[in-house]
Amino acid sequence: MTAAAPESILAAFLIFCRVGGCLLVVPGFSSPRVPAQVRLLIALTASLAMTPLVLPLFQGRLAAQDPATTLAWIASETMTGLVIGFLGRIFFTVLETVMNAASTMVGFGGMPGAVAEGTDPVPAVEALIMMAATALLFAADLHWELFRGLVDSYGRLPPGEGIGTQAALVRIVDQVGIAFVLGLRITAPFIVYAVAVNLAAGFVNKLVPQIPVYFIATPFIMFGGLLLLYYLSNEFMTQFLMGYVDYLRRG
Repeated sequence: MTAAAPESILAAFLIFCRVGGCLLVVPGFSSPRVPAQVRLLIALTASLAMTPLVLPLFQGRLAAQDPATTLAWIASETMTGLVIGFLGRIFFTVLETVMNAASTMVGFGGMPGAVAEGTDPVPAVEALIMMAATALLFAADLHWELFRGLVDSYGRLPPGEGIGTQAALVRIVDQVGIAFVLGLRITAPFIVYAVAVNLAAGFVNKLVPQIPVYFIATPFIMFGGLLLLYYLSNEFMTQFLMGYVDYLRRG
């Protein structure tokens, strides 16, 4: 074993800290449906594959490090990976939030469905959209784009320097704003539809108070919501994926 072997092993472990921290929270890989052993194996495999590409950035910087400095590097690399993954998780969290609101507006809020991301029960329409978004993420090979972004992150965030608390908070706040604008653009047709049909139902109920208008109109409102979802699903899923791809490319 050469003298550089311990340094290379430590560098590979630090790469694993950043990759593992990212995969711990990033959409798709962090789903509870993915066993922890599988996630660990994916993180380990990706880290070993990335090691030859970024190992030169570590050479000469790890030799004769004291334990306190090594622990600081481990914490810094793990936190950097968590922030990178959390920026992607924001998109799915916002999509889940706005689709929950849209589902409730068109009458599907009380119909639980299978959960794709997370553990809490969600409306069936929301579960369908989240499952489709997760499947499209892998079908469009965006997971490879994620790994490419992790390799590129070492050029912008060198090992051991960390992302910085202020920079991380600013980036997260900006990402939340971008994601919510995208989410509102996606669900705007459902919001307009829900306001229009409920306003119309309210007027009819005032004109003929003897008839339970809301009870009668609910199936028609739900059917209209399904038609809206049928005709607009391709467009708003495309818009969502374009926003997610923009995050992966910008980092």
